[in-house]
Amino acid sequence: MDDTTTSAPSPWLLRFAHLAPALGTALDLAHGAGRHTRYLLQRGMAVTAVDIDPTGLQDLETESRLELIAADLEGDRPWPLPGRRFDLVLVTNYLHRPLFAALRQSLRPGGVLIYETFADGNERYGRPRNPDHLLRPGELLAAFGGSLQVVAYEHGFEATPRPAVRQRIVAVADTEPRPLAAP
Repeated sequence: MDDTTTSAPSPWLLRFAHLAPALGTALDLAHGAGRHTRYLLQRGMAVTAVDIDPTGLQDLETESRLELIAADLEGDRPWPLPGRRFDLVLVTNYLHRPLFAALRQSLRPGGVLIYETFADGNERYGRPRNPDHLLRPGELLAAFGGSLQVVAYEHGFEATPRPAVRQRIVAVADTEPRPLAAP
């Protein structure tokens, strides 16, 4: 989790959440304080939330539609969800490139990937500064565009919630065009 986290869901998620079924299943990877898990639960989704430290969602431990998994996603550890598929896979403010293949494989047919994190140039504005934690230009397109249908992609500077350089993608495991705006 980084210092840009607020209690409000990401505008990118809010813009494209309609692409996944409201009563479907979601994976919130590296959930941090859980702002997106909370939003997805409010939409009616069953959410699997994975983080090295799940304490950000401890207040929801009795929520029947929430599966909390404590897992270190980096290093030599195996993917904690082998064979599991979701209608929505969400990653925000987190980057571990070796997980890209597992994220693609975690989508059900028709499933939606929503991914956004920091990119090259962000080091001028704050954390993260380490190039290992910053996407290169076009990296999400290269990682997911060949195997998924890209619905939206952005890369650039934003001033709020704090100055940062970000890259975002929304892609679906489907060949049928999707509505760009919520119905």
